[in-house]
Amino acid sequence: MGIIKKFRITTFKKEVNKIRLKKVSLSFHKRQILDDISLNIREGEICGLLGPNGVGKSTLFNIILGLIKPNYGNVFINDTDVTNLPIYKRAIDFSLSVVPQSGGVFSNLTSLENLKAISEIVIKKKNERIFKIEKMISKFELDPVKNIKAKYLSGGQRKKVSIAMSLMSDPKIILMDEPFQGLDIMSTRDLQETIVNLQTEDIKRSCIISDHAARDLLAISDRAIILANKKIVAEGTPSELLNDINAKNVYFGDSFKIN
Repeated sequence: MGIIKKFRITTFKKEVNKIRLKKVSLSFHKRQILDDISLNIREGEICGLLGPNGVGKSTLFNIILGLIKPNYGNVFINDTDVTNLPIYKRAIDFSLSVVPQSGGVFSNLTSLENLKAISEIVIKKKNERIFKIEKMISKFELDPVKNIKAKYLSGGQRKKVSIAMSLMSDPKIILMDEPFQGLDIMSTRDLQETIVNLQTEDIKRSCIISDHAARDLLAISDRAIILANKKIVAEGTPSELLNDINAKNVYFGDSFKIN
């Protein structure tokens, strides 16, 4: 297989924080899930979020989205405090979109109907909706399945439809929760290329991706974060993480390699 990501963004001429978490903590029924989490997601980067099962990765996603409010700390988007803003305000005012872990499509609608349903919410003008839908069908090679109901699509095809739906609003921030789950090797490769192309097409677009498929995620990430024991234990480029003793101890082990 060829190289998927030919370069990684590690330095910026002008560093801009798209998302910033400041001392975020969260507990459920006296069980602490996140403890004093602070992190920055920069404009234009693909940032991977890794960690053991049950460590709070999806919870962190939900805090960024606005589905959950932290007990302590603040969430900033474009340096604006959005801690108390609901998900729809973050989506509209800060151009945020999500590709959920499961679902993300209307099962009884065709691929085309799914795109139409979202377009009617996020695009006002009919001619613009038609153009954008045609663009997404072409971009994700959905023409052969555009009239097939989502429940009959393969996992990879459903994921493409879900990502196409998330792009209808031209978001500047995309959160993807376990996008590689259940995909075969070729579908994973296609999805990796799709995600890298999203960054290439818009250098100001930030992607935050959580997944258990560490090799697949690190292969396309500019930077990654390891979450364990309620805290961020390591962060850096994939090569930096592979040499980080904390990352090895809590997640990778000694024998893990990307290739």
